[in-house]
Amino acid sequence: MRDSQTIVILTGAGISAESGIATFRGPGGLWEGHRVEDVCTPEALADDPVLVHRFYDARRAALAAVAPNAAHRALARLQAADRHDVMLVTQNVDDLHERGGAAQVLHMHGQLLSALCARCGAHTGWAGDMPPGTRCPACGAPALRPDIVFFGEMPYSMDAIEAALARADLFVSIGTSGAVYPAAGFVQIAAHHGARTLELNLEPSAGTAWFDEARHGPAGVLVPAWVEELLAG
Repeated sequence: MRDSQTIVILTGAGISAESGIATFRGPGGLWEGHRVEDVCTPEALADDPVLVHRFYDARRAALAAVAPNAAHRALARLQAADRHDVMLVTQNVDDLHERGGAAQVLHMHGQLLSALCARCGAHTGWAGDMPPGTRCPACGAPALRPDIVFFGEMPYSMDAIEAALARADLFVSIGTSGAVYPAAGFVQIAAHHGARTLELNLEPSAGTAWFDEARHGPAGVLVPAWVEELLAG
């Protein structure tokens, strides 16, 4: 491989689990004690907006109690080293990559610290509670909702992600289940265009067989070791 590479990195819940953030689907298919269908679908928001808004208010407030771990900081070092063209894509809605020092992060599933206006589509930074009927700072409509991509909605920036996968030399998946599409298909897109593919995960994912190489263990151990290896090469 040439010295400078175009690298697309996808991170999932596994990279933040070591910081104390629950993975999306825990025992029994629950997320923080709730059925995913009750808190992460457009239908849930329409049927019980109080529950959905309170759920994300609590998730937003809980961010203050967690901190980036060694894996987040290692990926920030990789970006900062400027040795490679690195696109960092995350399925996570937390801000741990940013607090770990990453300069550029693409949140394909949205962000807890953002509000979306259902009326005008404006995105607004948001750190506090957001009860139903909160007014949009941009248009004034009482239509703010969590800026989270619910099941059944289109993830953000798919065109940019797919274009990056098509030109990547290396695709790395970190802490993902390999079971949620479209992200689960990124390895196949990258491989189709000739990229090498690497999985770093606590255990084999549903898509491990698609990768050229898979390393299994804690993200806080595997990711810093891989970054040091890459920067030393």
